Amino acid sequence: LLADEPTGNLDSRTSVEIMEIFQRLNREQGLTIMLVTHEPDIARFARRSVLFRDGKIRSDTRVEKTADAAEVLLRLPRIVDEDDEGVGN
Repeated sequence: LLADEPTGNLDSRTSVEIMEIFQRLNREQGLTIMLVTHEPDIARFARRSVLFRDGKIRSDTRVEKTADAAEVLLRLPRIVDEDDEGVGN
């Protein structure tokens, strides 16, 4: 799966939700995901980081401490849409 800036226009929580889906697909389905991002906080969810600069690979490293998106989601507050308040209560 090639994902070019998949979280670029999303809020923080939704971005982590997308990363959780990607991590689950990788873990459970063995799906290889190549994700392009300019966001260091999103890159921390990867197991490998390849840095490009001026069209050349500048580094290719294994991420020592990959963040677990499912765990991060547990600590993030839920986003409440004002239009949804009171629905189902």
